[in-house]
Amino acid sequence: MRDFTLLAFAAVGGASLGIVFYGGLYWTIRRGMVSKTPALWFSGSLMLRTFLVLGGFYTISGGDWHRLIACFPGFLLVRVVVMRCGYRLAGPP
Repeated sequence: MRDFTLLAFAAVGGASLGIVFYGGLYWTIRRGMVSKTPALWFSGSLMLRTFLVLGGFYTISGGDWHRLIACFPGFLLVRVVVMRCGYRLAGPP
């Protein structure tokens, strides 16, 4: 039972990392499109989001590959949610 609980917390942690990564991407796109220096926004955001998520995966996994694998479904689920909500907010092209 303890293993299942740790894996469930890892999945929730992965979802939290997904919120940081994909929410940050959505925010960066909105800000970068109206900025005078969009390349700086996009490259800086990519590096920051990547380092945060990789550090989060490393911390959540705690050296256990089972927990690392459990992070990914939550991370990818948030991707789907952000894409659907972002499409609704932005509207069709």
